[in-house]
Amino acid sequence: MINAIKKGIVVGLGLILQLLITLLIYLFLGEHVWFINIFYSFLRLALLFGLIKNSKHYSYTLPWIIILLLFPLVGTLIYIILGRNKNNSKILKSIVSSEKASKKYLVQDKSIREEFKSNSRLRYISDFIGYPVTKNNDVSYYPLGDVAFKVMLEELEKADKFIFFEYFIVKLGFMWNKILEILEKKAKMGLDVRIMYDDFGCISTFKDSYCKELEKRGIKCVVFNKLNPMSGVILNNRDHRKILVIDGKVAFTGGINIADEYINIGSPYGHWKDNAIKVEGDAVWNYTVMFLTMWNAFKNEDKDYKKFKYNFSNKKTCNGYVSSYGETPLDDEVVGEEIYLNIINQANDYIYIFTPYLIIDTDVINALNLAAKRGVDVRIVLPGIPDKKLVYMLSESYIEPLVKYNVKVYKYKPGFVHSKVFVSDDHIATVGTINLDYRSLYLHFECGLYLEDVSCIKDIKEDLLDTINKSSEVTKKEASPNLLKSIFQAILRLFAPLM
Repeated sequence: MINAIKKGIVVGLGLILQLLITLLIYLFLGEHVWFINIFYSFLRLALLFGLIKNSKHYSYTLPWIIILLLFPLVGTLIYIILGRNKNNSKILKSIVSSEKASKKYLVQDKSIREEFKSNSRLRYISDFIGYPVTKNNDVSYYPLGDVAFKVMLEELEKADKFIFFEYFIVKLGFMWNKILEILEKKAKMGLDVRIMYDDFGCISTFKDSYCKELEKRGIKCVVFNKLNPMSGVILNNRDHRKILVIDGKVAFTGGINIADEYINIGSPYGHWKDNAIKVEGDAVWNYTVMFLTMWNAFKNEDKDYKKFKYNFSNKKTCNGYVSSYGETPLDDEVVGEEIYLNIINQANDYIYIFTPYLIIDTDVINALNLAAKRGVDVRIVLPGIPDKKLVYMLSESYIEPLVKYNVKVYKYKPGFVHSKVFVSDDHIATVGTINLDYRSLYLHFECGLYLEDVSCIKDIKEDLLDTINKSSEVTKKEASPNLLKSIFQAILRLFAPLM
């Protein structure tokens, strides 16, 4: 925690310094140098017109537009610092370049493509976002991090070639110590062991030197997007993925990070309801490419990814369709939201959803309400105990327009829900890292596993129903805030893109 405070102070001071320097230039020179005022005016107008012209989701860009209009100078400076894109960042440019180079490794099997040619959901994933849909897989769903962790350790012990490990949060403690023990042992045996963690996600646990400590143990390491006092990415464009790939044979993803609370050891928010999903089969390759793409954006060391591909000669039990997919904030496509919307819009019977946060745009609100209006049983499970009170209050502001049209919203009474799951009509599901909030949908690097007609979908549905039975439904009266709270929630919505 001390490390987090120190780093937070340094980065915060860096941002304040940037603001002050720019303000001083404006205040002291603006009065005497005529073009300073003109420059700032044109800059603000350019930002406004750019937001209006290029926005694909006004629910996200409208708060920025309001801030720029209400606070012309400060709003402009904040947007320049926090609203940077790939054109302003060397790191993000490198990731874009790596993503382009990696596309050649993601090739759709033509015979499988012919099978699902009339399925618009699968065509979107395969043809448009470029992640192959596969069939030769075994998929296992774990309703709790406690259960998944045991399986992860078992699979790690089996590794004999390589281990790729990419997580948003890694905290010192029992869970990490058990994993690290195996990783260090495997590295000494000569395996290619690589770890990537997000600098912001690990701000409270790892010192700046921890990456070097891991490398001394034979473990290769990359720290994603290091916090820099003169950088504008303190909050934006984080690596929120959870990916574990072992020998190209097995991959894990889901909600759990690597910290004790995710396996219900010392959870500060009651029972921690999370999940993970394991895939063994051809869908593992997409995760392998995802990891290598990000890794080589920082360390350009792999000339041919194919050496990490495992060829599954044996037929797996899963006859349904499986695709592991990634989300990136560096293109115009909002993959996670589009996949969610496709599921909502094509549901006939039911849609059940896990999400820890509910900060959604009008597209998602309207889709959920329309589904409920046409008779679909729409249920959303939220935490009963919040981890971030302001974000929780913001999430609550989106409940009222949903329950008004009979979308059922539940709060998990025993504690905190961290799972990110959609399941619909007994044959479609997606499990991954993508929250129903602006940060996951628009700003973070994310991933998920999309399933159709796979046997474990029944386990996912059962988990949701079991959790709903332990939750309380939010009534229309409870969803309607008093005037003071309503005003405060409206103000919070103005800053929703930053939360």
